[in-house]
Amino acid sequence: MSETQKSNGVTPVWDIPVRFFHWSLVLLIAFSWLSGEMEWMEWHLYSGYAVLALVLFRVIWGFVGSTHARFSSFIYGPGAVIDYIRTLPSRTAAKFAGHNPLGGISVVLILLCVLVQAGTGLFSNDDILTEGPLYKHVTKELSDLLTTIHKYNFNLLLTLIGVHISAVLYYLFYKSENLIKPMFTGRKHLPPDTAPATMRSTLLAVILLAVCAAGVWALIKI
Repeated sequence: MSETQKSNGVTPVWDIPVRFFHWSLVLLIAFSWLSGEMEWMEWHLYSGYAVLALVLFRVIWGFVGSTHARFSSFIYGPGAVIDYIRTLPSRTAAKFAGHNPLGGISVVLILLCVLVQAGTGLFSNDDILTEGPLYKHVTKELSDLLTTIHKYNFNLLLTLIGVHISAVLYYLFYKSENLIKPMFTGRKHLPPDTAPATMRSTLLAVILLAVCAAGVWALIKI
């Protein structure tokens, strides 16, 4: 581990693994929706496997990753959340190096929702030609229930994504804080006394992602 220093008032915040996860998940969820709508079911399944591997990686990275990737850095208590909500009407954004209290809640909810979506997809069926790889391990009744959850949970996921995008736009246009750019560059303009983040090795992230991908592949081959 190494301390990454500030440069010209810009502080490194988001590591490469977090940024890769974020934008890969955006693309995969979009493709999962498209492939489902177009009934490209084989590709839909592969997209679901990739999503599951990504989310499993992100959960692990939330415990062993860089400073602001860790759940401990953005899961706040009720008091902090309430205090933060009171600042929302102000046009001045409260400065947080990582996720703010509401952003942290959003991240956790989206991760849980995506995990449910990918997990139920493993057991689902369309009553025609396509069955999830683990369909054979459950009863038809349970598979139908999980298929129903899979369908309705996607609507919940879309709602969470809509709220997330609305919050980002609110910060951009009302509070004049660009939360999108740092998710590309990894850097934020922060107060001078902000402690530098500890960045974990990208190689470690690659290894963990490979392990997660191998685990998902082994799971679907059971």
